[in-house]
Amino acid sequence: MKYIQQAFKGELGFWKYLIIPTIFAGIMVLNFLAIQLMDLDVDKIIRSEIEKKGENRFLIESLAPMVVLLILLLLWVKYVHKQSITSLTTSRSKIDWKRIWFAFFFWGIISSGLVLIDYSMNPEHYVMNFQLEPFIYLVVIAVLLVPLQTSFEEYLFRGYLMQGIGALAKNKWLPLIVTSVMFGVMHIGNPEVEKIGYFILVYYIGTGFFLGIITLMDEGLELALGFHAANNLFTALLVTANWTAFQTPSILKSIADPSEGSSIFEIIIPVFVLFPILLFIFAKIYKWNNWKEKLFGKVDVPPKEDYKIID
Repeated sequence: MKYIQQAFKGELGFWKYLIIPTIFAGIMVLNFLAIQLMDLDVDKIIRSEIEKKGENRFLIESLAPMVVLLILLLLWVKYVHKQSITSLTTSRSKIDWKRIWFAFFFWGIISSGLVLIDYSMNPEHYVMNFQLEPFIYLVVIAVLLVPLQTSFEEYLFRGYLMQGIGALAKNKWLPLIVTSVMFGVMHIGNPEVEKIGYFILVYYIGTGFFLGIITLMDEGLELALGFHAANNLFTALLVTANWTAFQTPSILKSIADPSEGSSIFEIIIPVFVLFPILLFIFAKIYKWNNWKEKLFGKVDVPPKEDYKIID
């Protein structure tokens, strides 16, 4: 069985695929509406909370709900859909941890290198923010919680919804488009959007498409899990800013004004340059082929006696 077909190993049912995404989407929509209707200053609220609690405690409180949602999602899949976590993760007989670690360190090294290059070329955009004790606490918190936060997003969008929508629509292009757009729109309440504008959604949606493509091409979540964890973890440790979702006692602090055009460049380059290069590299390493079929083909439905639909 291919990746989307793994959904047929559990009990299907349209209503089952609505509960968890509806709860999560409801939280996101209510948060966004509260910001808009009450004209809340998100930056001011975050700064106030950090002043009262400190950056590390605020980070814990920001990540904890995602950890809870990850546990709920995995329990829902296991006990309601009666599907194994392995089949939610991959089409392989077992989860390929080598793929996860490769994507993690590969992107971690590249993304860290890009930060250091920008720091060496534009030192006036940064200030040194390193303090040993808070940073040690940050490392512990980030290593423990950030991969769980990113894993929730991957299991929800590239796992649960990718498989569910694909099984119901019986094609691959619809789940790729829907989950990528949903992933991008999910970030609409982030402080970056308020600071930079809605154009940054191009980056979030583009990232969703990149992660969706590598999941479908590789027939598993492993590369997406590793990439996403590295992207958020190394960023949290290396650089922070007063206008980002992750405000941490990191090594560097960006003081550049994101409204000055450079942010537009930083949005376009990853989506239209870096991600295609990464796709090419992954394709060579893992010998991907038949792109049209894997991204736009139909989902082969097993014989009816081999799966169960609970209406």
